[in-house]
Formats: sequence, structure tokens, C-alpha cells
Amino acid sequence: MVKLRFAEEFRKSFFRGLTVVLPTILTVAIIVWVIDKINTYIGQYINIAAVYMISWLRTWGAGPEDFDAALDASFNQLKGYWFNWLWWVGLLLAVLGVYILGRFVASLFGRFVWSVTEKGLFRLPIIKAVYPYVKQITDFMFSDHRMDFSRVVAIEYPRKGSWSIGLVTAPGMRTLTNVLGSDLLTVFIPSSPTPVTGYTLTVRRDEVIDLPITLDEAIKFAVSGGVIMPLGEQLTQKEIQQARQGTFLAMPQPQEKETSA
Repeated sequence: MVKLRFAEEFRKSFFRGLTVVLPTILTVAIIVWVIDKINTYIGQYINIAAVYMISWLRTWGAGPEDFDAALDASFNQLKGYWFNWLWWVGLLLAVLGVYILGRFVASLFGRFVWSVTEKGLFRLPIIKAVYPYVKQITDFMFSDHRMDFSRVVAIEYPRKGSWSIGLVTAPGMRTLTNVLGSDLLTVFIPSSPTPVTGYTLTVRRDEVIDLPITLDEAIKFAVSGGVIMPLGEQLTQKEIQQARQGTFLAMPQPQEKETSA
């Protein structure tokens, strides 16, 4: 009995510790992974170019008769030292280059050049099947321009009795509103685990339920597949039992916020 109690307590404490440690470990791991990829695909080529340039200058200054052989010898000699002790130079220059590229693309001329470049990428057979979706994800994660979601709602979709998280983006279209004679909302339903994709629906305002959660909480809920639930929406074991027995007493609903949508 004591052993079972100790094992249960150890398991709870261990997983509680994991919830504290894992976010930090994963954050550091992602940063290290990004830095490693920048160094692998950009930094090391900058280092090779720098080693070759220095070797060329050294060989040219010496004025050898067999220039190619001397250049290869100088390159191989300097390469070992450079990649052991000065590998960070390439990484630093790569990060600086990405920064300069970002400043360039932010300018009017830079946006024009990048727009022309992207049009060319969209025409390439294989790249055009991958690049648009990767761009959607990176734009969602790093772009300064966000979609203007006014509030989070629950909508009965994709079938009756099945509810999905939705983000109100705008009122309904004028034509639909005139034909149906109803107050409509445009709702974006994010997919899991990539909320940059999803479905856009136009529904009646009285067919949605406003949820008292933030946009960030809704995105975390979608990305995690419902694992990360907003604290205010989590049920206790007692409330779950009451819901199963049909005796759950719902809390009074907050007044609906007045929004333009």
C-alpha cells in the first residue's frame, strides 16, 4: 500500500515537474534548431567564402609559380583553423544578412523586387506546390499584420451537435443579408494543428455562442487539438460528473459585447 502510494505520488510529481521543465527545454531546443539551420545553410557557406578569399589574398601576395596548388594548400590549412575557432563569424554574418534583407524588403523598392521574385517562384513546378503553404505559416507567425478577429465564438459545425471554435472576422456580405433578411456574421474556423488554414462560413448571429476567451487562447486550443484549454473553461471532476448526469448548473452567461461585427 505504501509502495503504491509512493509510486502514485512520484508519478504525479514527475509529470508536474515536466510541465515546468518542458516549455523551457522546447523553447531552447527550437532556438538552437533555428540557429543550427541558419549556420548550416547560410553560415558555413559564408565561412567557406571567407576562407577562400583570405587564402586567395595570401597566395596572391606571395606570388607563387604554381598558384592553384598553393591556393589549395593555403585553403586547407586555414579551413581547419577557421571552422574550429572562427565558425561563429559565418553565423553572425548570416544573421546580419537576414536582418539587412528584412530591412530591404520593408522598403518600397525591396517590396517590388520581392514581389517579382515571388511571382517567379509561383511558376516553378515543384516550388509552387510547397512555397505558398510555407509562406502562410511564416506570415502567420512573424508578420506584423494580423487578421482583425473581433471575438471568439462557438459554432455548430460541421454537423448538428458538433461544435467548433470560430473567430468572427466581419459582418455578413451585403447580398446575403438582403436576400436572407437576417443579421449575419463571417466566421473563420481554424484547423488543427495549423490554424493558418481553415474554413470561412457566413452564419446567422443567433447561431453562434460567444466565448469569454482571448484570441491567443483560441489559437492555442486549436494548435494543441484541444489539449491546452483556457483556464476559465476547464471543468472540475464534480462538474463533469454533473454534466454526465444531466444536473450541471450553468453559470450565468456574460452580456454580449457590442462590436462592429
